Amino acid sequence: MTYAIISVGGKQYRVQEGEKLLVDRLATEEGKTLTPDVLLFGDDKKTEYAPKGVTVTARVVGHVKGEKIRIGKYRKRTGYKRHTGFRASLSELQIEKIGARGSAAKAEPAAKPAAEPKAEPAAPKEDRVAGMPKGYEELTVAQINEAASGWRRNMLEAALEYEQAHGARKGAIAALESALAAKEDR
Repeated sequence: MTYAIISVGGKQYRVQEGEKLLVDRLATEEGKTLTPDVLLFGDDKKTEYAPKGVTVTARVVGHVKGEKIRIGKYRKRTGYKRHTGFRASLSELQIEKIGARGSAAKAEPAAKPAAEPKAEPAAPKEDRVAGMPKGYEELTVAQINEAASGWRRNMLEAALEYEQAHGARKGAIAALESALAAKEDR
């Protein structure tokens, strides 16, 4: 019997295949599947903490309201009485599959990473703008914002040209433009 402990909406649940559970409302539409984070995986033989290669597939059966909770406030000798109610918005999940890694799954990922790095550098070189900082394609907007002040003017212009043609990230474009404006003020 395999089981997993998953994290959905900041809460942890112990699940098995075919099981239904109610969780706090999810943004996923009814009928769609999702793969929550797997914190622990166990079967008859062993238990693994934070397993790699283990996935849990869950389908959103529907969005429902929870049982009504009555809340009453009362203060003695004043006549103060208040009653309110609350019904939680919930999503019903059906656990479809708990997939453990197999011996064939272990062999395939080991072979693929060796082939992938060779293919990746070829594609960006064709799209690469001359004079652009090294490794620019992998930088996040925050990293671009920090590093842009140290780049030369031609590097900033090349990065801005690349960003407008390919990435079009507003934060990166703004950071590059402000760094260019600072260079002009000097």
